[in-house]
Amino acid sequence: MNALLLILPLFQTSAPQELALGALDLEHLEQGWGAPRVDLSVEGKPLSIGGRAFARGLGSHAGSRLWVELDGRARRFEAWVGVDDETEGRGSLRFRVVRDEGVVFDSGVMRGGDAAARVELELAGARLLLLLTDGGGDGIDYDHADWAEARFLYDGAPPRAAPPPAEEKVLRTPPPGPAPRLSGPRVYGARPGRPFLYRIPATGDRPMRFAADGLPGSIGLDPERGVLAGWAPVGAGQHLVRLRAENAEGADTRELRIVVGETLALTPPMGWNSWYIHYDRVTQRHMEDAAEAMIASGMADVGYQYVNIDDCWMVKPGSDDPLHGGAPRDEDGRLLANGKFPDMKGMVDFIHTLGLKAGTYISPGELTCAGYAGSLGHEAEDARRFAEWGFDFLKYDWCSYGRVAVDGSRAELRKPYDLMGGLLRGLDRDVVLNLCQYGMGEVWEWGADAGGHSWRTTGDLGLGAQDPFQAVLGIGLRNARLHEFAGPGRWNDPDYLLLGWVGSAFTMGEGQPTRMSGDEQYSTMSLWCLMAAPLVFSGDMAKLDAFTLNVLCNPEVIEVDQDPLGRQGQVVRLEDDALLMVKPMADGSVAVGLFNLAEYPRELGFLAAELGLSGPQRLRNLWHQHDLEDLDGEYRERLGRHDVRLLRLWPRVEGPAD
Repeated sequence: MNALLLILPLFQTSAPQELALGALDLEHLEQGWGAPRVDLSVEGKPLSIGGRAFARGLGSHAGSRLWVELDGRARRFEAWVGVDDETEGRGSLRFRVVRDEGVVFDSGVMRGGDAAARVELELAGARLLLLLTDGGGDGIDYDHADWAEARFLYDGAPPRAAPPPAEEKVLRTPPPGPAPRLSGPRVYGARPGRPFLYRIPATGDRPMRFAADGLPGSIGLDPERGVLAGWAPVGAGQHLVRLRAENAEGADTRELRIVVGETLALTPPMGWNSWYIHYDRVTQRHMEDAAEAMIASGMADVGYQYVNIDDCWMVKPGSDDPLHGGAPRDEDGRLLANGKFPDMKGMVDFIHTLGLKAGTYISPGELTCAGYAGSLGHEAEDARRFAEWGFDFLKYDWCSYGRVAVDGSRAELRKPYDLMGGLLRGLDRDVVLNLCQYGMGEVWEWGADAGGHSWRTTGDLGLGAQDPFQAVLGIGLRNARLHEFAGPGRWNDPDYLLLGWVGSAFTMGEGQPTRMSGDEQYSTMSLWCLMAAPLVFSGDMAKLDAFTLNVLCNPEVIEVDQDPLGRQGQVVRLEDDALLMVKPMADGSVAVGLFNLAEYPRELGFLAAELGLSGPQRLRNLWHQHDLEDLDGEYRERLGRHDVRLLRLWPRVEGPAD
């Protein structure tokens, strides 16, 4: 009997241990608003779903992500999930649980007031669990997500919250070869009789010698630097110029169509802006260094040309500026630059000597967003001042004009832009105008009529989002819906490219690397190019590493953005964490973006018929710059978390029969 008692425990299963979800390290939980609360809703109230109260759990907010390492020791996960009743029936969200690389629970869309849904998952052998909440397709307002009575049952070491799995940054684009390769836009707009400046984009070893056949007589070429400069012809018309670049390794030719007329920005502007790295710390030295870096890094060799200062270059009224005190204008009403910009015209001239263009910023209100002098009541003087300094681009930011507008009518929203747009058209130089008013009044419907060449369609992308790629995706998809309003000289602008090393408005530090993974940065650039968006980088030009340049400087990817047809890509499919976009190109090809929006790797694909294609198609991977097997029906490939395949397809033309 005693021997039997000693043997019995060997055959008994020990009771599992229990760990509440709220006991994990919640520093690793990312969510779209607020902070997670243990045993309370996200607003700090008792948990309640569909009229049912819960004593324990975790209150969060969509979209949230929490990775939990299980290492094969967990037995079970249990919870009740739903929208917290504090939203008073508002909100819609979706709960999902991913085990290793497969979805094992999906609540579907749940709305405020719905009964709680039960989660019961067996986890034997699981290594990793991901708890997700996303909006129900209508944003994340009021999406207060409760994981009520959520607990793990486990053996041995307890589950641990963890950051997302590490993802190595892999360079996809081959380095440019030593022989010349001409790139950049194939069409360029200029107004009759205005100053003309264009640096020919070309990769390859320098020294390099350039030639341009068919160039109008009023425009000269610096054959060593490849800079076209002079004056646009006084008569409207088109000039087909054949460019040539040659070095010891070879030569390349390319056509550039110069269109002299009233339309500028025939392809989306490309360049750099100071805001998201320098903020109010920006100086003349920053701008001049950025221009030199644009040349030295090779960015200018693939088409980047604008070096744009954002807010904070003016005098802040009432400040103790070392040059002008608190006076933002001189006795003649002319706008003054603050002490960080002792020679504004000299700075612009320096940028021009490199073959690049210079951009500036101001608000139509009394003050800019950061409280510096705006243009209200001095619009004509400021337009002339910008021309006097030599600027080629103006970002006109709504900011304090909201205090002037009498109402939110379209007429009031248009008023300051109609005014400045008309003034810029009357200048003796070309100035591209960016309307920065965050999509109010459906600006995409009237921005071009007001004199704009691009317009912000949403709020700021910013740097405050806990999950920056979700912010990119949210703004990008809203911008993508407006494809019918984009075209040559009129571009939808979803904000800047926040890649590489970015800054902070709230610290005096040097910034930090973006929290986006490598795959997410390739996806961001792909999305912007498919949308024919302005490609304006706003990271640190002094910290351009090999990876950031690999994302920014692929000529075949940029060609999708700069295609002269000017069509913005359309969303063909958006479902089940997959995004498929297609963009028609001027040569009859199509660019296709296949995005994995899921938090785990998986196989995705598309049918040629989804793209409106039939018959064999030549297929090219643009990031890797190599041809794939012809597409004849269906394409499928395994994509990593938040990864992309950017492809280009041409109809396969069969040769003559033997």
